[in-house]
Amino acid sequence: MRILSVASEAYPLIKTGGLADVVGALPLALEAEGMAVRTLVPGYPRVMLMLTDAIELKLPDAVAAQVGSRGRLLAAWINGLDVLVLDIPALYDRPGSPYLGPDGQDWPDNALRFAALARTAAEIGIGALPDWVPDIVHAHDWQAGLAPAYLHYHDGPRPGTLMTVHNLAFPGKVPLELLTDMQLPPEALGMEGVEFYGSLSMLKAGLQFADRITTVSPSYAAEIVTSDGGMGFDGLLRERGQALSGILNGIDTIDWNPATDTLLAERYTAATIAGRATNKATLQSRMGLAQDASALLFGVVSRLTWQKGLDMLLEALPALLDRGAQLAVLGAGDPVIEAGFREAAAAYPGRIGCIIGYDERLAHTMQAGADALLVPSRFEPCGLTQLYALRYGAIPVVARVGGLADTVIDANPMALSNGVATGVQFFPVTPETLSAAIAQTANLYADRPAWLRMQANGMATDVSWRGPAQRYAALYRSIRTPAV
Repeated sequence: MRILSVASEAYPLIKTGGLADVVGALPLALEAEGMAVRTLVPGYPRVMLMLTDAIELKLPDAVAAQVGSRGRLLAAWINGLDVLVLDIPALYDRPGSPYLGPDGQDWPDNALRFAALARTAAEIGIGALPDWVPDIVHAHDWQAGLAPAYLHYHDGPRPGTLMTVHNLAFPGKVPLELLTDMQLPPEALGMEGVEFYGSLSMLKAGLQFADRITTVSPSYAAEIVTSDGGMGFDGLLRERGQALSGILNGIDTIDWNPATDTLLAERYTAATIAGRATNKATLQSRMGLAQDASALLFGVVSRLTWQKGLDMLLEALPALLDRGAQLAVLGAGDPVIEAGFREAAAAYPGRIGCIIGYDERLAHTMQAGADALLVPSRFEPCGLTQLYALRYGAIPVVARVGGLADTVIDANPMALSNGVATGVQFFPVTPETLSAAIAQTANLYADRPAWLRMQANGMATDVSWRGPAQRYAALYRSIRTPAV
């Protein structure tokens, strides 16, 4: 089967978060399932720099008419990915973030930028590339959400469509007046179309019109049909319940492999797990922490936001400090939370270290050197940090929500007695329960046989894309292309 995957980012071309990791890794895993995947992304400056020996294709007429700008479609192979790049300099040739301007705010024309991306996917879906017509168009998140809508309103044969929600909290809301600019018909307005509480929602377009909908974990799929977790989409998702399912993400187990990871101070396996000690010392040095091999070292690699629960971690710091533990934080996000961790690091030198920003080498060192990884998210569609932690022998301490609940086996008495625990879960998600989870982790750390058993269990867990790819392939095959 031929699959066109369309997204606003894909690793290694461009990455701001987990979406890119998924979009970049899934096509390679699907090859074993007989799926030929092409990935359509915008031609941001960094993407254009990576293109070598690209083949220029004709920009679909409908896209050129929609954007009113010169552009082209390019085809290339990058790191094993079969890539299509939408090169429209007026829309994508901008420095910095794919989504934010120099002022830190959304680019004011984001709706039109990503409408053009979705329209290109739809045109390819109906034959803009005669030598390669996809059986399925797979749209990821709100930036690609209009693709199923364009195909729905197309009068003629079309491919099947799949919409994957990586985070329902980002609806892609735009003013109603942009309906015409995005070349959607008048009938697209209204509750049965793309209208969403007085605005247009590019995410709703995908949820409304895709043949099937997936989220990135079964638990998150169950959460988003509730009023608490549905972000205003719960009614629509309950109505489309038969079309909705959850498929867990995997991770790239080649890039993320402690036995071969060239970014580590010392590589190791489950059989040579003592090699983590060198990485712990490296992490302590890098983060300005005291060189103490016996101290329980917690790590955080995350966006520093309310969703990720990092404000609660600031409240729970006394529980961590009272147990003699250390904390290393790598991330960026809410300025208030950033300031909170900077202040904590200044108040407790040698105990708390904080680096605002992102560093790929340090992220790998964090997984290999921290004893435990904290992921206290208020909601989490899937999460990748805890999967990396399992792979690297760091014990994940997670809120019992979404994909965190699906991927970590809690160290409750039964799981411990049966030797199957891989981490610590807590719920409800409050500073008090997080504090209790930190205390529980400290008790487990003091029980070396139990801790080593949990590390071994985590490192033996299959966190690859093999199983998820099989489920995606089965789903693709089940999507029936509508009759003419």
